Formats: sequence, structure tokens, C-alpha cells
Amino acid sequence: MSALLLRGAELWSMKTIRQFFLVSALAFMAGIYIPATAQVVENHNSKVARNLEIFNEIYKALDLFYVDTLAADTVIRWAIDGMLMKVDPFTGYYPADDDDLRQMATGKYAGIGSIIRYHKKHDRVVIDEPYTNTPSQDAGLKAGDIILTVDGKDIKGMMPTKVTEMLRGEAGTTLELRFLRPGEEKPRTVHITRRIIQLPAIPYYGIMDDGIGYINLNSFTSGCAREMRHALLQLMSQGAKGLVLDIRDNVGGAINEAVDITNLFLPKGVKVVYTKGKQASMNHEYSTTTDPIAPDMPLVVLVNGMSASSSEIVSGALQDMDRAVIMGTRTFGKGLVQAIRDVPYRGELKITTGRYYIPSGRCIQAHEYNHDGSSKIIPDSLRNTFYTKAGRPVTDGGGIQPDSIIKNDTLPTMIYDLVQSDIFFDWATDFANSHPAIAAPGEFHVTDSVYDAFCKYVEDSKFTYNRRSDEVIQLLRRVADMEGYLTDAEEEMKALEAKFAPDIHKDLQRMRKHIMPYLESEIIIRYYHQQGSIRHAIPQDKTYRSAVNLLRDSKAYHAILNPAEK
Repeated sequence: MSALLLRGAELWSMKTIRQFFLVSALAFMAGIYIPATAQVVENHNSKVARNLEIFNEIYKALDLFYVDTLAADTVIRWAIDGMLMKVDPFTGYYPADDDDLRQMATGKYAGIGSIIRYHKKHDRVVIDEPYTNTPSQDAGLKAGDIILTVDGKDIKGMMPTKVTEMLRGEAGTTLELRFLRPGEEKPRTVHITRRIIQLPAIPYYGIMDDGIGYINLNSFTSGCAREMRHALLQLMSQGAKGLVLDIRDNVGGAINEAVDITNLFLPKGVKVVYTKGKQASMNHEYSTTTDPIAPDMPLVVLVNGMSASSSEIVSGALQDMDRAVIMGTRTFGKGLVQAIRDVPYRGELKITTGRYYIPSGRCIQAHEYNHDGSSKIIPDSLRNTFYTKAGRPVTDGGGIQPDSIIKNDTLPTMIYDLVQSDIFFDWATDFANSHPAIAAPGEFHVTDSVYDAFCKYVEDSKFTYNRRSDEVIQLLRRVADMEGYLTDAEEEMKALEAKFAPDIHKDLQRMRKHIMPYLESEIIIRYYHQQGSIRHAIPQDKTYRSAVNLLRDSKAYHAILNPAEK
């Protein structure tokens, strides 16, 4: 817990700044020397004392006179959470019985080892995916199993967060789980002993195309740099001549792990990141400490809008040192640092203590927090220009802008509605129950007959979906009517509406290329879990394919990193 975590923000409010200058000006006009900082601190401390006294009196009155007896832990927790939410989204309090912070830092928790989800039709939580080599898998749980009771308690109507609390507990303790498997009439009961579950930081790595390695890094939890080193050495032993590092949707974690990962590619003694806070004790520099194992391997790092915190340290440092081509879309823009402080009764406070700066000197924080629950994005016009080691211009204040921007294709709204309605999930569950095995992830494809069966399932389910095109047409009709054009354009409007009339059968065929990857992924995860799903999806990924093509073209790759050598 001593490692800094990356999650937050802290700024003087404009009110505080104005007070500082007002006090200083008044003292100057009076011909009196008053240490300005001391005056501000005294004023601040008196406000803190006064407001804590007010809060204490309000709670005592509430406790004594409110008509009902209130739970002290709950009410005061509301007050704490409300205060911290106004500060920034990354500062938070974790009492002794809350292991979320520990899981974020270590990737470990005590439970049965399964992803769960809420299923609207059943109004219950169902098993989404049991992790491999975990108590849930040992107990025979499968994706689609409908949870009925946990330790005899009916969980109907409960959301996944509440059920998760019930499934977790002390390692070595046993729970009773009663569930119904789709296609069966009689519920099953199993007893599962909880144990420590270690979530993998790297769910998949391998040689994919023409000797190019691929590593999917999904978190910066404790030990992830060691996992990364192992994966990289394995790929190098298999003859990898280039690497695609995928940190899309990786929201970050520990600074030291990020530094150690960059050290796999950067020389010893390179300053990777430094932090600055209000307190001098929060100022730290982090540099590479060992010789890299892959100093010259061509490297492309994939990022997107959910690549944050430590993901931005890795991608930003490699960009600033001209060591890798960054590809994808602009990252989240979290340039803030959090530290963990102990609080009474074994609780912990994750608090924003500073900002971090990558080798070029830039801070990539994209949001300014006003400490009233609101924030604003720093506009492009206020961003400053910095330069990489080779002299390439880069900017601060808005995340990491990729060297090569690759935007994902827009998906039809129908895909979203199919996911939300559990159509993919339910059909894949039925498919897995009737097919004991399928081809390997890199070889499996949905056949025409299987896709036709899926289409029939969708049509028989009476599935409906919201079409933006219909909303726009109806808006056009209302506006045309309001402005007096509808009478003359009625026939054309009817023809347009007929052209866009919903036809499930036709739409399923027309959107086949969009639907197929989701359908295949949902099926594959039943047999080969998350790693199998990633292995299957990557070759079809637009950004990944662009990365592979760039690594195949050595001249184009080096032209991005060293434009002066064109």
C-alpha cells in the first residue's frame, strides 16, 4: 500500500487565492509586516475548526432528536462520501471491511472467482464467466447459470454489487450456492470454499502475425511488471521481431510498476516520471534502474480514451523518448497522483497528493476540478507545446495524443440493443449447452447455418430496438409540420418512412459483419474464457492490424519517430 496510486486532483480555489492577496494588500496599506502564508494558514485553520464544530453539533442533534434511530456508520459514511466526491473523482475512503482498494492495488481478493452480471429477464444475477482454476470453475459453474440463493438467502432483484459482497469473504470459508442451469428444470446446489483469487494483469500474449508479438496488459497491479517481463522474454525466445503492447481500456495503477515496464525498453538512468505535491514529501522522481531486455525491438503501443494514469505514464514516456509509436485515440488525461493514508479503525484514505510529469516535462491532466463536484476540460487553445528527445512536438493538458490516430468504426445501434437485451448472452449459453466443443480461438468461425439459427432466435424472441434513424425522421416530420412544409411533402415523407421501416430479418442480414464478431466472442468465451476471446478478436481489430502493417514497414515506422531523417 506504500506505492503511489494514480487516481485524482488538488488545486487552490480562486476564493483562496483572492483571500491571500486581500490579506497581503491590507497589511501593506497599514504599514504592517505580516507573514502572508502564516496569515492564510491561520485563517484556514480557524475555518476548519469552526466547520468541524458545526458538523459535530448537527450530528449530535440528529442523533438525539430525530424521530427514528439512525445507523451512525451509514449516516456519517454519507457525509464522508459526499465531501470526498466534491473534491475529485479519485479521492475516496475505504473502511476496514471494504477490500476494493486492496484489489485495485494487488489484483487479489477472496471469493469464488467468477464474473457475474444482472439478467433483466430473470431479475437475477447470473454467472457471466467463471475464471480458470478457481473455486467457481472447480464447482462446475458455467456462464448462464442463474443464481437463486446464497447461503439460503434469495437474491431475486439484487444488483451484482450486493451479490458480490455475499460471494466474497474470508479465504477458507464455505458458502452454499443454489442455481438453475438454463435448459434444466431442477435447481442445483453446490458448496464452494472461498480462496484468494489473483486476477491476471496479462490475460493474453502470443506471436500473432509474421513474427510480431502481442501483449494485452489490462492493469498496473502489484507484480504486473514481472508478468510483463516474463511474457516479453517468452515472445523473444519464440523469435518475436516486433511488439504490439495493448493498453487500451487499462485505467492504471501503481507508478513503480509503470516505471519498471518502461525499463524493459528504455536505458538505465532515464527519468520516466516525477511527481509534485503541496507537501515536499510528495515530490518524487522515478528513473529506470536496470539495463533493458528489449532496447531495440520495434514497438507500437495501442491506447484509447480509457487508457489512463499509469497507462499514460508508459505511453507518454515511450513517446517522449521516441522509443515507441503510440497508436489509437487520445488517452483519458489523468495526470494526478494518489497516496494511501491509514485512518482510525483500520480504514484507508486514497487521497490526491500531486501531479505527475513525464520526461518532456509535460503534465497530461485533461480536467480541472473545481472542488464543488464540477469540472471542465482544458481547451486545446490553452495547451502548451513540449518536445520529445528527437524534437517532435507534443502537448500537455489533454492526455497522450497518439502518433498515429486510428478511430474505430461506428457501430449500429442495433448491436448495443442486442447486448443490453442479453440476446447474445442467452443464445451463446444455449449454443454451448448443445455443443460440447468448438475449434480453437484462432480457427473458430460462425457458419452460415449457425448464423441463420441465431437470426431465427432473435426473430422468435420478438426483439425490438431503438433506431436513431426513426427518431430523426419523426423529428423531421414534426419540424416540417410546424413550419408548414408537411402538407406539400407528405408523400415524400411517407416514402422516406417506408424506406426506413424496421425489418428485423433484413437488418440482421445487412448488419451481419458487425454482429458476427460479438456473436463469435460470446461463444468462444464459453469454451476458452477471456484469453480465448482476446486471441480470436485481435486479428479482426482495426487498430491492431494498422500496428502490424506499420511494424512490417520499417521505413514508415522510423519516419514517425525520427521525422528529420525522412
